[in-house]
Amino acid sequence: MADLVYKVEGLDCAEEVRLLTDALRPLVGDPDCLRFDVLRGKLTVRADDPKVDAAEVEAAVAATGMRAVPWTAPDADVRRGPRVGVREALCGVSGVLLVAAVAWQALAHGPGALLDPPPPSPVPLALLALATLTGALPFLPKAWYALRFLRPDINLLMVVAVTGAVLLGELRESAMVAFLFSMALLLEGWSVGRARRAITGLMDLAPGTARVVGCCPGEATVRPVAEVPVGAVVQVRPGERIPLDGTVVKGNSSVNQAPITGESLPVEKGPGDTLFAGSINNEGVLEFRATHRADDSSLARIIHLVEEAQARRAPVEQWVDRFARYYTPAMMGIALLTAVAPPLLLATAWRDSIYLALVMLLIACPCALVISTPVSIVAGIATAARRGVLIKGGAFLEACASLQAVAIDKTGTLTRGLPEVRILVPLNATEDELLAVAAAVEAHSRHPLAEAIVRHAGERGVPVAPAEAHTALDGRGATARVGSGTCWAGSHRLLVENGHDTAAVQEHARAMEDAGHTIVFVGGTDRLLGIIGFADAPRPEARAAVAGLRAAGLQVVMLTGDNAGTARDLARQTGVDDFHAELLPAGKLEELARLRGRAGRVAMVGDGVNDAPALAAADVGIAMGAAGSDAAIETADIALMGDALDRIPWLIAHGRRTLSVIRQNIALALGLKAAVLLLAFFGVASLWLAIAADMGASLLVIANALRLLRA
Repeated sequence: MADLVYKVEGLDCAEEVRLLTDALRPLVGDPDCLRFDVLRGKLTVRADDPKVDAAEVEAAVAATGMRAVPWTAPDADVRRGPRVGVREALCGVSGVLLVAAVAWQALAHGPGALLDPPPPSPVPLALLALATLTGALPFLPKAWYALRFLRPDINLLMVVAVTGAVLLGELRESAMVAFLFSMALLLEGWSVGRARRAITGLMDLAPGTARVVGCCPGEATVRPVAEVPVGAVVQVRPGERIPLDGTVVKGNSSVNQAPITGESLPVEKGPGDTLFAGSINNEGVLEFRATHRADDSSLARIIHLVEEAQARRAPVEQWVDRFARYYTPAMMGIALLTAVAPPLLLATAWRDSIYLALVMLLIACPCALVISTPVSIVAGIATAARRGVLIKGGAFLEACASLQAVAIDKTGTLTRGLPEVRILVPLNATEDELLAVAAAVEAHSRHPLAEAIVRHAGERGVPVAPAEAHTALDGRGATARVGSGTCWAGSHRLLVENGHDTAAVQEHARAMEDAGHTIVFVGGTDRLLGIIGFADAPRPEARAAVAGLRAAGLQVVMLTGDNAGTARDLARQTGVDDFHAELLPAGKLEELARLRGRAGRVAMVGDGVNDAPALAAADVGIAMGAAGSDAAIETADIALMGDALDRIPWLIAHGRRTLSVIRQNIALALGLKAAVLLLAFFGVASLWLAIAADMGASLLVIANALRLLRA
């Protein structure tokens, strides 16, 4: 049996999650079978129990005052924004009736009735009663469920406050409270909808159709991307978005990959290069072969990870939920004492004590507090995704704010992972002769050093003679017949085998290795031609990225399996605080543990495959270049879709800013409540002021959280 997935209208905060959990528990038994995505209004009922019936689930949701519809195409509704429905209509009617009642009294008794209302006559009385009823209707079912399951929430608090105001004869205040709370729910839903649209906006990055070529001779067929199979050839014209992941088979163009990898500059693409769904083709026509289906593209994985991230709650979010769980019942108990203790002990008026208790009930509403954290976390995750940084959960975003050190792998992380010829040391030949022989011997090899030699010869315009009888020597190098003699290129072992290991050669080799070079010896039939030195060039942004991390107060350490000379040279170029060389995977784990002992919380940055043990052991694992790499995404807690190291200092700053916004929201929510509570004890606050303050707190924390979308 497949999972039941619904779009729940009215699911806007954690209070509704608890309400739905209580309503559905009798049907599913285990509440772990329920998964909620508040920011998208999504409910998933896992199919662990085949007896769960879809109609029963929908009926149980409807009984709570919410509505569940099958999750078919919910995103179109989210993009269109708020719709006018029953809740909106009832709120509007309540507001109109309230204004009509106040206007009637002002016309009948003069403008002074606005501030000091007289006892209402039958018409205003009826209008105020109807305003109270229409304003309260949207949250009455939720209040009933909260009472039934003895789980007091904001809806129950509001019903108690409105009922108390009616019993005290304060119909004007009861209508005002019902209307303002109804409006607060709508504004909260609208504000949360903005965060939803930020998430679902990621889905707009890829077009819904693709132009498939080769189906019919001379024609291109436009097909939905979901129907394009792997291996199909797709054409993308200038200015169009790339619909699927693929490999270029024809054409040249520059591509804007910023939506996926976060790279700020366009990347040149030609035959054999990789394309990502959601990037933008700039000036040329490209044809590419699809390598993934639409639901398995890099963009689809981004969207899936952002959705899944919402389930991994940050510690501060869990703390807020625990606090709210005890805070609301405690405040209800204090309100009850406020209502009965003063009249019984101090002989004060019952009416004044009950009114003060009702004000306290409204102040006790934890909605602003509860919603302050998840909106901030999801806004932070969505913003990071748009910058090409995938964060698997709020816990990891929060952890970034408290890091004290970063360990960085060398090859493929601080460096390009592509060796380059950096120095030629001719001994019995010219530089061009040395390079020509080496390129001829290595022309058929796929070893990274061999490819670097051939590439460098091409860049210098050195003619390369054809080689014959090429032989690869496992772990030592290669030989080939070049012209009339046999030539070779390889390691120190091959040098020894050919009898050219002299003291002078050893001195040259030692100096090159101390300078951070990997070396290859090149020789002919009877002589050593020279030595070629290689180095893996640091990324252009590596030094600035390391400087950014150090400026943020983090210790930066490089971990590598390369030799000490190479590591020392790169450490000098990039400015890291320390380095550890010649490490096996187990050695990296040991150094990571030592760094954690010295500095505290540690992040590990690597390529996501070779550094998997260290990534898993770190407090935060960050994988480089995850676009197109399932292994990198699966291994790390955070994945950088591109190879841009400068995203890491940005990520640290973004995590700190997100945590700062959360703390601001908690202070705003609790501070505003404390201020109104203080006013209430001095007899200044009223019911409508309390609900207005609560609504204002909710809107303030949401607006503050949504600032993260502009980070």
